[in-house]
Amino acid sequence: MTVPAGATAPLPRRLSTLDRLLPLWIGVAMAVGVLLGNVFPDLDELLDRIKIDTVSLPIALGLLAMMYPVLAKVNFRAISSVLDDRRPFLLTLFLNWVVGPLLMFVLAWVLLPDRADYRTGLVIVGLAPCIAMVIIWIDLANGSSELATVFVAINSVIQTLGFSALAYFYLRTLPDWLGLDTTGIDVSMGEIAKSVLIFLGVPLVAGFLTRTLSERAKGTEWYVTRFVPRIGPVALYGLLFTIVVLFALQGDRIVEQPLDVVRIAAPLLIYFAVMWAVAFVASVRLGLVYERAATVSFTAAGNNFELAIAVCIAVFGVTSGQALAGVVGPLIEVPALLGLVYVARWGRARWYPREVDPTA
Repeated sequence: MTVPAGATAPLPRRLSTLDRLLPLWIGVAMAVGVLLGNVFPDLDELLDRIKIDTVSLPIALGLLAMMYPVLAKVNFRAISSVLDDRRPFLLTLFLNWVVGPLLMFVLAWVLLPDRADYRTGLVIVGLAPCIAMVIIWIDLANGSSELATVFVAINSVIQTLGFSALAYFYLRTLPDWLGLDTTGIDVSMGEIAKSVLIFLGVPLVAGFLTRTLSERAKGTEWYVTRFVPRIGPVALYGLLFTIVVLFALQGDRIVEQPLDVVRIAAPLLIYFAVMWAVAFVASVRLGLVYERAATVSFTAAGNNFELAIAVCIAVFGVTSGQALAGVVGPLIEVPALLGLVYVARWGRARWYPREVDPTA
């Protein structure tokens, strides 16, 4: 979805019904999942019978449905356009791959010292910068869609090549160095790499081939204006379907321990707020124009919860605490980043008064 510059509609109305009410749909999907889990207590055994690798087929299809439409939108040929100004590029890499993972690691250990499973799930979330819905938030905040596309492409490649090594470092190596207890964290770099290749590598290649072959056959304009809008909603449908299934499997724990969801939500809220604020202030100090400052900020704050959910399920299982931590991610991220869109617009009026379009 692209928001025209200078659009006059109130901000929430510029989202589609599906996007605008996504927090509601996620809540409904969670409720439906919990209800199904209580009505059909043997659902986990049923889903466990049909597998792709270590993940049940229904969940695997839902996860791939989340990833493919997003990656099919990415124009990898646009990466060279960022080189006209390397500051936003270097700042984003530093925030996404150094500050973000370290901040989530600290928050997870400080706020969840007694829950290794939730803590692990949150660390995995922090290792996956957003490559999906971030474009929606950047459009709404009147950021640069072109720069956002470049960041999505770069993050996609880095995640595919380096996610497993980073995960092993933050889950095993760094805690060992700091003398922290890693009891209950049974993870290998090979298991993580395999799930990343399946749930990010496969849709990444499929998306690249789809765009390349379709543009040759039909042209770029047809691809962007016709094909992409048709497949876009599939990602959200896949997310909602996956949430229904996951909460059906986690239903008994959620009913018995509702405060666990609150505990998982707390570090996520802090993470989104701190990452966005640090990125925006750093962008202002570097002298970036507002469009680039907003793009850097939302790219720093957002996370690829689709990949985090996939890794948690594949490595730890669908009924694990790690999977629950991953599922709580989109429930918190959507309203948090929508709220930060308003903060960005206030920040534009405060620090970029000469750039503000009075019709926006």
